[in-house]
Formats: sequence, structure tokens, C-alpha cells
Amino acid sequence: MLKTRIITALILAPLAIGGIFFLPPLGFALFTGAIITLGAWEWANMSGIAAPAARVAYALVVAAVLYGLLNVPAVAVLWLALFWWGLCFLLVRSYPAGSERWGSVPARAIMGLLVLVPAWVGLNHIRTGGFEFGDSTNNLLVILYVFCVVWVADIGAYFAGRAFGKAKLAPRVSPGKSWAGVWGGLVAVAVFAVIIGMLASATVAQSVLLVIASLFTGLVSVLGDLLESMLKRFRGIKDSSQLLPGHGGIMDRIDSLTAAIPVFALTITLIGWLTAGQW
Repeated sequence: MLKTRIITALILAPLAIGGIFFLPPLGFALFTGAIITLGAWEWANMSGIAAPAARVAYALVVAAVLYGLLNVPAVAVLWLALFWWGLCFLLVRSYPAGSERWGSVPARAIMGLLVLVPAWVGLNHIRTGGFEFGDSTNNLLVILYVFCVVWVADIGAYFAGRAFGKAKLAPRVSPGKSWAGVWGGLVAVAVFAVIIGMLASATVAQSVLLVIASLFTGLVSVLGDLLESMLKRFRGIKDSSQLLPGHGGIMDRIDSLTAAIPVFALTITLIGWLTAGQW
């Protein structure tokens, strides 16, 4: 299994790096749209759509929605995402109570749209927008930063959880996660944000705002992970798919990012560091 994981990672890493960091904006939109469409194919199964043709149809519907949003103001979609992740907190917190209200196939399919579409919109808003923080104006570094916030939060949560993780965060959804892991992840994110602020020659005020935005993003990213865990548990499956040998599915790799990206994009837009761009 370890060998399979390593081989898969060695193949995917250059593809992901090339697609995200070396494509022009339209190529970036197509590349990330393809990833989201594959994620939609997996979400169809988590929604209870089992027929292969129906899963493909759901993925194509999501792709069509992405295309229809190419010229729609991103901020409206990002506000919707913020509201959605606030609602997800209540859904995850109450599980399994309340599942009769969202457990139908159509309801879970709509949930997929609310998870996947804003993530794509947020990514492309960052990619095409005007950005300025400290002495940095590189949009691609913003994308790398939000990825790193999620990764740093995961690493901090892993070590803090192993050392102090007795109080469980959401045992009915994801028994392995603990409150100590959450706090450890947030501490790691705060330290990371301070370091980045220094490297970008940011003012004290900018650095403080970056820490706050990053902590909020890191906290919401936990919801992305928990929501997918809840859907898989409800569906009775372990992985979203087997598209990535040794790693499960695409959604298993991007669940936290689907929450973090739109929230961070909206936050730095409201602060004034990111402005809407054009294709």
C-alpha cells in the first residue's frame, strides 16, 4: 500500500503543480473544473446515486453549472458558501439527528453543488483577481498559501491529537478527530501566518488580519473534512472512490480545501487584499 501511495503521489504531484501554477487563467479554470467534475462524479455516489450513467450525468450537470458561472460575480457565490458552511456546522454537530431532513438523494446531491461549485469559483477568483499584501502581488502565492493553511492545520492536528487527543471532536462523525487536534492545528496555522507576514514585509495590522483570516479558514477547513466523513458514514462507504490508488478518491484529498478556498477568498476580498479580475 505504501508503494502504491508513493507511485500515485509521484505521478499526480507534477500534474497538479503544472496545472495550478503554470497554466494561463482560462487553462487554470479548465484544469480545476476537470478536478471538480471528477469530484462531482464521486459525490454522486455519496449522494446515493449508484447507476454509472446517473453519476456521469450528475458530474456533467456540475460542469455545466461551472461554465454558467464563468462571468457571474464571484463574491455572491462566496457569500453563499459562507452561509452554507455555517449550516454545515449545525448538520455535523447534530448528526445522526437531523439526517432525515438531508438524507434524501436530491438533498445530498444539492449539498454537492454547494460544496464543489464555490470551491471552483473561489479558486478562479483568486487566480484572476488583483492581489496586494505587503510587498507581494502574486496571485499564485495566494493559492499556495491557502493550500498550506490546510496542510499546516492537518499536521498540527495530527501531532497535537496524538499527544493530547482524549476529548473527541465529533465521535459520531469522525472518531479519530479530537479537540486537541483542532487547537493544535490552529496554533500551527497562526505561527505559519506570522512567518508569512514577516516574509511578505507586511505591516503589523496586515499580519494580524492575516492571522485572523487564516485561523478562520483553518477552522472552517475542519468542517469540510467532517462533512465528507458524515456523508460517507451515512452512505456506508470508506472512500469517495478508488480513482487515486492508495489515496482513495479526489474528494478524500480535497474535502478540507473545498471549505477553505471560498472562505479565504471571501475574507481577503472583504479585507481589500483581493479585487475581482477578468479572464
